[in-house]
Amino acid sequence: MKTTITEEQKIHEEWYKEARKMTMEKLPVFLKKLMNDYNHDYGTIYHALAAGAIATIWAMDRTDQGGITGFQAGCVMWSFIQYWNHENNQCGLKLIDYDKLLYPQYEDHFDKIISPDTWEQIKKTALQKIKDKDEFVHPDVLAHWQSIVNDNIPFGFRVKQDS
Repeated sequence: MKTTITEEQKIHEEWYKEARKMTMEKLPVFLKKLMNDYNHDYGTIYHALAAGAIATIWAMDRTDQGGITGFQAGCVMWSFIQYWNHENNQCGLKLIDYDKLLYPQYEDHFDKIISPDTWEQIKKTALQKIKDKDEFVHPDVLAHWQSIVNDNIPFGFRVKQDS
């Protein structure tokens, strides 16, 4: 019999703790527990999915082929973001870690600067969106795309100059 839970009960906090200690041997039982022991609602199912994914990564990293570095862990995170929720992204993504505001050496992480390659991709994508537009594109959006194509960099960003 499944237990009905809500996010307010915070049961998911224990899932994340358990996920961090996962091994390949315990993983199938953990995944089955997440999906078979609970009646999930809108606020708990995503925790179950996330805890299952995190547990899987930890378990795989604890095998004889694991032991990845922090850099590789970052690559895993970006691959997960791209292939789970942003497969159609054409211009790039940026994740901001506001904890780095506490350290002066990370000042450049908060500049509104994009690379020349990113800017060219944004302009190319805007032009394609203008060509592919349908009748439901709001005139303000269309004007924004055209402004980008006309080389107007939006939202206070600047293109990084070669040094």
